[in-house]
Parts: sequence; C-alpha cells; structure tokens
Amino acid sequence: MSAQEFTVVLKLYFCIMVPMKLPQHLILKQFEIGPLNNFLYFLGDERTKEIAVVDPAWDVDFLCDEAEKNGYKIVSIFLTHGHPDHVNGLKEILARHDVPAYISKHEADFYKPKHKNLIEIDDRAKLKIGGIEFECILTPGHTPGCQLFKHQDVVIAGDTLFIDGCGRCDLPGGSAKVMYNSLYNIVLKLPDSTIIFPGHNYGETPYATLASQKKTNPYLQATSLEDFLSTRM
Repeated sequence: MSAQEFTVVLKLYFCIMVPMKLPQHLILKQFEIGPLNNFLYFLGDERTKEIAVVDPAWDVDFLCDEAEKNGYKIVSIFLTHGHPDHVNGLKEILARHDVPAYISKHEADFYKPKHKNLIEIDDRAKLKIGGIEFECILTPGHTPGCQLFKHQDVVIAGDTLFIDGCGRCDLPGGSAKVMYNSLYNIVLKLPDSTIIFPGHNYGETPYATLASQKKTNPYLQATSLEDFLSTRM
C-alpha cells in the first residue's frame, strides 16, 4: 500500500484533499452531488489515466468537466444498483462517452436502465480499468442487484452499507431478510482493514474502515436475524 490521492468533492464542488493510504496506482475520487447526498466516484489507474464513473447522476456536466480537467479518460460506467438517484445521468454520460455500463444481471428489470451499452454481469465478475482489477460482489437487500466494487481493501459499497447505517429495504425489490444475509455473510466476512466508501453521505465521515463500523454501526451489531428485523429494520 502506498499513499495516493483521495479527493472528496462536496455538493458545492469544493475539493478537500484527504490524506490516506490507498492501493498503489489507484485513482479514487469521491463526489457528493444532488439533493439526496449521493456519493459518486471516479475509479481508475493513475498510470493510464483511465477511469470508471460509478453511479453517474445529477450533474453530468460537472463529472465530464472534472474528468477532463484531471486528464482522465472515461472508459467505463459501474452501477452499484438501478435506483434513479444513482443512474439518472447514465443516458447523458453515455451520449458523450460511448463506453460499457455494467450492472448486476440480478437487478430487478424495472430498475435496469434501457440502453444499448448496458452489460449485465454476475456475482464475482472481474472488471479492469487500466491495470487495476475490481471484483463485483453481489449484496442484495436494498435492491435485488445491489453490488459492491472491491479492489484490495477498498470497497465502493453503494447503498448496501452506509457509515453507521445501511440501505432501506422497504422499496420495491427490497428485503430486510436478504439484507441481513448480505451484511452478515458477505460484508462482515471482509477483512477489518477494508475501507468502506458508501453511496450517500449519511454519516459523520465520508468513509470508514470495516473495523470501526463493527463498533459503531448498529446494523452490524444484531445478534440474530430476528434481532436485526425487530430492532434494526
């Protein structure tokens, strides 16, 4: 692990440089955009300057301008799930950049955007940006096709896990029982050193380690499924 650039961009597009250790050569930029405090991301390889845009929404002009300003080439779109607040900029960004857009094949059909560039992928699929490989990990519960994007100890969690929270399960396609399985049998099996980057800015910090979330996130502290359903959801 070596120290690399990590940028948080708040709603007003004011950049804050946050020193932290990231995997070597990884580009990771986090943006808070839109009325629902969405976190969007650039993921890529600093050697090739190629990036994927994660969950393009709300302000495509800003995303494209930011990529150009940094000398990045958008080569892919990663979708954590199909809720409108995570995909409402997809058609526009694909009109400017004719690149593949990856979504879980398990996502509900009524959440899948209709576009020729959409590619459906399975659990544990591998996607490469430059020389950086990302593993796609299916974590349903918020929607049937929610997925994480993982590179070494960095995880883009979408709406599966927030800082001190988790995604709601009462929308169409959601299931608290399925969410419990995703959190306790998938997410909590990751190393404590995993850094969680969520899909919304709902916590006191824009990211956190899994070790810290085990101590402070009530949705990761249930003693059983019944406890999770009765006291957490």
